[in-house]
Amino acid sequence: MANNTVAGNQQQPQAVTKIGPNAGKHGNNLPLWGNEKTMNLNPMVLTNVLSSPYFKVQLYELKTYHEVVDEIYFKVTHIEPWEKGSRKTAGQTGMCGGVRGVGTGGIVSTAFCLLYKLFTLKLTRKQVMGLITHNDSPYIRALGFMYIRYTQPPGDLVDWYDSFLDDEEYPPCAKLSS
Repeated sequence: MANNTVAGNQQQPQAVTKIGPNAGKHGNNLPLWGNEKTMNLNPMVLTNVLSSPYFKVQLYELKTYHEVVDEIYFKVTHIEPWEKGSRKTAGQTGMCGGVRGVGTGGIVSTAFCLLYKLFTLKLTRKQVMGLITHNDSPYIRALGFMYIRYTQPPGDLVDWYDSFLDDEEYPPCAKLSS
């Protein structure tokens, strides 16, 4: 007798394990919200990612989710879009004064190159959950949350983020007073 039946050949309900918000609706496949080519990234950031030697050479060699997660662990030291000191904002005034990606670009960060690399892998729900619950690096978790922010429907963001809002893990830059 099969393990999912009971006497009288009546089927016993099987437990459904959710792998992330709304898993019952889509299984392990994630819907993609917005632009399927740009990942909804700022055009200047995307242009700099796609033309980055790091993205075109080193990240091109990485083919699996696990290789990219390892690269995040070893290479990411911040999650801003630009490397420190690489943006030229001198002479810009008003609303173009170096805010919100307006103005001239700089050297795009390793984090944003890896974020777009994750996008090219078309992550599953299980892989995204693996990123946001990862214990080894807050940067892996941060890129997981950024992936959700850029690729998931806005109406689903609260479902994704809700159980993490009271997270007590401190980012590496947080200083605790004694």
